[in-house]
Amino acid sequence: MAASMFLVLDFCLKRTNLHSLKAIFFIPITLALFTTSCVLFYISSTSNSLLVYSSQNHVVHLKHSTNGVVFSASISTPQNQEFSNLSTRGPFSNSSEPHSSSTFGFPNPVEFQKVSHAALASDLGNTRPSSGNYVNNEVFHDRDIFMENYKAMNKSLKIYVYSHRRDHPFANILLPVDFEPGGNYASESYFKKVLMSSHFVTKDPSRADLFFLPFSIARLRHDPRVGIHGIQDFIRNYIFNISHEYPYWNRTGGADHFYVACHSVGRFAMEKVIEVKFNAIQVVCSSSYYLSAYVPHKDASLPQIWPRGGDHPDFASYERKMLVFFAGSLNSPVRQRLFQAWGNDTEISVQTGQLKRPYTEELLDSKFCLHVKGFEVNTARIGDALYYGCVPVIIANHYDLPFADILNWKSFSVVVATLDIPLLKKILQAISSDEYLMLKNNVFTVRQHFQWHLFPVDYDAFYMVMHELWQRRSSLRVLGDFQ
Repeated sequence: MAASMFLVLDFCLKRTNLHSLKAIFFIPITLALFTTSCVLFYISSTSNSLLVYSSQNHVVHLKHSTNGVVFSASISTPQNQEFSNLSTRGPFSNSSEPHSSSTFGFPNPVEFQKVSHAALASDLGNTRPSSGNYVNNEVFHDRDIFMENYKAMNKSLKIYVYSHRRDHPFANILLPVDFEPGGNYASESYFKKVLMSSHFVTKDPSRADLFFLPFSIARLRHDPRVGIHGIQDFIRNYIFNISHEYPYWNRTGGADHFYVACHSVGRFAMEKVIEVKFNAIQVVCSSSYYLSAYVPHKDASLPQIWPRGGDHPDFASYERKMLVFFAGSLNSPVRQRLFQAWGNDTEISVQTGQLKRPYTEELLDSKFCLHVKGFEVNTARIGDALYYGCVPVIIANHYDLPFADILNWKSFSVVVATLDIPLLKKILQAISSDEYLMLKNNVFTVRQHFQWHLFPVDYDAFYMVMHELWQRRSSLRVLGDFQ
């Protein structure tokens, strides 16, 4: 290419009288063309080495690895008919839906991933029909990368827990509960109880990837010595004590520390220890981008799950005649708009106060179940819907959905912007029978990730949270004496 450009330059010089002013203009123009051609040639030759083309699935894969975590994005080529349908997917192309969080700022392939059905059908039993109106029918953004990271996490992740004696005045706050957790905020207690008996805990802080702050926001809330108004002082004093008794907090400013909280008052708990809010990893149920306490990518969304024991109900005996179901207090403008628009509809059941039938039967008889922001964005309704085989419909703008960097929420739920509440029925009725069947089957696939067990089971809520922590562990290593 360089030789040809010099020939062009030589030709221009021979055909032009250099002593004339008019000829001078040919030189810079020719040099500019030569430079541009060189740049384009360099880009073309180097960019090809970054792309791996899969002719079978018509997907271009881009992979990056950092700190032991593999990140992937896949862009469908024009041969992929599903990609061409991206702009015509109706409710699933809503621009205001929450985006997936990606650790370290790398993008997740939410919109541009197509994974082989055969690959996904192996380890996790993910078999279901495909719908041509979806770019990604799979429940994982990239199952292979998830499995690779999951195995590495299970093998290598180590957590140091600040220890406290059983005779500590606040042992009820700092130690795991001695009973099986229950209630609306059970996720918080389940995590600590299961973690303390898991293989992830190490007594050697030099091996620790992360340090766990074991206080319980929910139990602080209900302790008469503390209460709502005393939580901030308790946390401030706790951080002061560990930062003076141990060297670990001060080495990173708390960047390799984390706590877990599901109660909504947790969003105010760190106001007197701002370094916790901005440095430590917060695994919380209140994961709205509108909250100043929540920092996307650094923090993680904890699924709020009401625990249920025993076998799943007999789904075959329920026909799911109702299109949509919601029950709850009208404690937010969003819920009030929902009730005003659909409170008297025959296909959308929006109930407040005393229910006409048991809550579980309403869930089992409905195709779609609403998750609508109340006083807080977090409720247990997503977990309820998944447990009873009802497709979740999420009406909450800018909500960091649990495990969103792992799971493709579009494959098992519907996200509707709050401004589109008047269009709710139209949006859901536009979903074809095949699309609904795919969503429902995927609900049965993913619900294992939204269940707690006293003895953890692979891929359950505990292990999924551990995976989120493993992705967020700090790559910073401070050398020094651990005494």
